Amino acid sequence: MVSNTFDSLHIVMVSSEAVPYAKTGGLADVVGALSTTLTKLGHQVTLLLPGYRTWLARKDRREAMQFSVPVGGKTTDVTIEEEYVTVPGALHQVRALFVCYDSYFDRPGLYQQDHHDYPDNLDRFALFCRAVIQVLHVFVDVQRKTIDILHLHDWQTALCAVYLKALAHEHNSLQPIRTLLTVHNLGYQGIFPGQEFMKTDLPSSLFSPSSLEFYGAVNCLKGGIIFSDAVSTVSPTYAREILTTEYGCGLEGVLANRIGGVSGVTNGIDEVAWDPAHDAYLSAPYRADDLSGKYVCKRALQQELGLPILDVPLLAVIGRLTFQKGFDLLIEILPELMALDLQLVILGTGDSHLEQQFIAAKEKHPRGIGLYLGFDEGLAHRIEAGSDMLIMPSRYEPCGLTQLYGLRYGTVPIVRRTGGLADTVVPFRPSTVKSRCATGFHFIEPSPDALLSAILLALHVYEEQEVWRSLVTSGMNADLSWTQSAEAYVELYRRLQGRR
Repeated sequence: MVSNTFDSLHIVMVSSEAVPYAKTGGLADVVGALSTTLTKLGHQVTLLLPGYRTWLARKDRREAMQFSVPVGGKTTDVTIEEEYVTVPGALHQVRALFVCYDSYFDRPGLYQQDHHDYPDNLDRFALFCRAVIQVLHVFVDVQRKTIDILHLHDWQTALCAVYLKALAHEHNSLQPIRTLLTVHNLGYQGIFPGQEFMKTDLPSSLFSPSSLEFYGAVNCLKGGIIFSDAVSTVSPTYAREILTTEYGCGLEGVLANRIGGVSGVTNGIDEVAWDPAHDAYLSAPYRADDLSGKYVCKRALQQELGLPILDVPLLAVIGRLTFQKGFDLLIEILPELMALDLQLVILGTGDSHLEQQFIAAKEKHPRGIGLYLGFDEGLAHRIEAGSDMLIMPSRYEPCGLTQLYGLRYGTVPIVRRTGGLADTVVPFRPSTVKSRCATGFHFIEPSPDALLSAILLALHVYEEQEVWRSLVTSGMNADLSWTQSAEAYVELYRRLQGRR
């Protein structure tokens, strides 16, 4: 049963992670915030997630349904548990459902342990996707609930679209449901050895170049791209970039062949959780019209990370220390930076060789570099608040949230002009300075020299107090909320409804 009205929609949101239940990165922030914002806009959202250990540890678990799932040549019994989440100011609650099968999901990590992927990830997420389809059947065939949109996120959920459409004869009652697949990072595709295709329980005819086969392997994301009704990604620039050989990760042809193309909807941020005027993690609150608290936060951050309390530019790095994020470029120019009158703070974890290089740099420059290897939510807030500039030299960046937090906290981003970084940071130019809309600095080439030039320009502008304050306040006053992003998704949903 599917609604034919163009009023309130029922969106079933499927993800491998979402705050506050499970998180490894920005995907969780996006799915959690989008779900609540859509609810505030008057729509009904049902969120489906694996029942990870973080969920199983809760004492308020409640069973919603049980059924058997056919997958991998066998039938598996799974339990669906639920929680209703009240959203302030919303007519509806978010209904969160958890697919519980302990031998697959009651594990220390979501996808890997000790930096190694679980070898049975295809089994795990094939089961999850088949369970999602079973939940849809319960909604439509048993409970007579309306479902308008099945919104899938990344490769872990992509098989839902394949099961729904490729096995249409098994799911006749679900065919009116429209599917949207959002690709958060094309670099992660869910690729497995070809001999594991049987684990999907899909017809062998689908293991072909026109479906899930990818150079002899199984590619879950490719299947989702082909079988979904629409595909989106998390910024307009990234939507264009992934159609090229440089950024397409081997799927540029598949994406280019989609009728209707790929839509780009830029992420927003949770402006309640990320608000320097009411952030409990900070030493002092501040606003765009009163930045005195930001200077207090800067001194507190210097003290927390063992740096001398000096009135010098404080530059920040927050994120995964990887080649994709371009932090090897920063390593290359550290000698030049440390020769200047500035400080650098780093929060993140990632490639061991990059971590070791930052450790060595910290040991060599203890008064110039503050380093925390790992992740700490409170420290991330304090670095966003206490720093003057934020460095994001990514080779590619589908959207990025860190620069949005930087804008919100008056920490001026220095970014490579790619993906969502290009879409969200207005570059420093004579025209943008004159119109008082500049919010940061761009560089184009992924090279140490280009990054250094952008930082040197930012340091020069930093000395011009009036111009710098304009950059800071323009960023802080920008609309970074999820409302306009959620409305863009609703527009996509409406277009999909029109294709019935």
